[in-house]
Amino acid sequence: MVGLEQYMSGPYCTMVLADAGAEVIKIERPGTGDPRRSIPPFAEGPGGRKAAGFMAYNRNKKSLALDLRSPEGQEILRDLVATADVVVENLRPGAMDKLGFGSHDLLELNPRIITATISGFGRLPGYETHYAGRPAFDIVAEAMAGIMDLVGFEDRPPTYTIYGLADIYTGLATANAITQALFLRERTGLGQQVDVSLLDAMVSLNERMVALYSVTGQPGIRGRLRHAWPRGAFACADGYVALNVPDDLMWRRLVETAGRPDLADHPLARTGTDRASNADTLRPMIEAWMADKTREEVVDALNAAGMPAAPVYTAEDVFEDPHFRDRGSLVEILDPVAGAHVFARTPGHLAQAPEIPRRPAPALGEHTREVLAALGRRPDEIQWFVERGVVEAPGGNGG
Repeated sequence: MVGLEQYMSGPYCTMVLADAGAEVIKIERPGTGDPRRSIPPFAEGPGGRKAAGFMAYNRNKKSLALDLRSPEGQEILRDLVATADVVVENLRPGAMDKLGFGSHDLLELNPRIITATISGFGRLPGYETHYAGRPAFDIVAEAMAGIMDLVGFEDRPPTYTIYGLADIYTGLATANAITQALFLRERTGLGQQVDVSLLDAMVSLNERMVALYSVTGQPGIRGRLRHAWPRGAFACADGYVALNVPDDLMWRRLVETAGRPDLADHPLARTGTDRASNADTLRPMIEAWMADKTREEVVDALNAAGMPAAPVYTAEDVFEDPHFRDRGSLVEILDPVAGAHVFARTPGHLAQAPEIPRRPAPALGEHTREVLAALGRRPDEIQWFVERGVVEAPGGNGG
């Protein structure tokens, strides 16, 4: 698999597949590499420093530092494509086409190849819109998918969710689409273009907004639900507990656990719509029960009553709860430059392959010589490429 990738969506997609065992060759620009190599914060270790964001999205990959503007660099990429199963790219729209490596060109080089294109607004012929050429970051997709309009509170401006949500979700969706295309290739023998956009991914994630507006004609209200309540974070003695009451049965369980059975059929709380309309009145009644209890006490009581609930964790809480280590959700990666650090595992356990590889994110051009040798290039030829800046390879002149 070849990754012509940068920042987050493309790198996360290929990391998902690398964690599953795919060989991923990451193409980077000599000298600078993926822009996330230079974006703080940095992990300081025995060998120097390394960008945390780059380490988080590029483990288990090989780095080939290759100048795609040079004829020699383009020839090397053609050789790679001829032997690859998948090419993933999330460069600026049109960048690969200008170099002669658009999806159509790649399929001419290798009719069995899967070309996965990640963009802000979509690139598949026949489905391109007037937005197709626009550049995009995650916040653009969150904004246009209607997600930002629903995040925060109605008396304050819209806000973003977690940093990179659109990138991570789009990368995961693209990895899933690639596996579908590979499965289809087993039946047809043919490759194809996989086209995933950040905006498509975010609209699919915001499916509730779409369904409700389609059915009711009503837009959502930022920070408030129209037809269900309680839902959100509620204060207790040592922090907050998150809970959701989607129906009347769960409401009855909540109020009985809280010692307020009188609220089960109260005129202000008979239905989800009633409870949503009277949330400001009902919230203090629920939080009064929680006020002298810890998060653990509240969650235990609600779980015992059959109600899903959870403490609202901080980063420190996540690292301290043994569940995440026992589950394998957090993995420690030993980096020769930055030392040992913990990162989030890609989701999904396979019974026959429960553990993922834990190779650190590569140094720029770390595998250049190895990859070129596998393509049949002689050591003197590789050194010629290094000296002329076609490639970068640590351990040799020009690298």
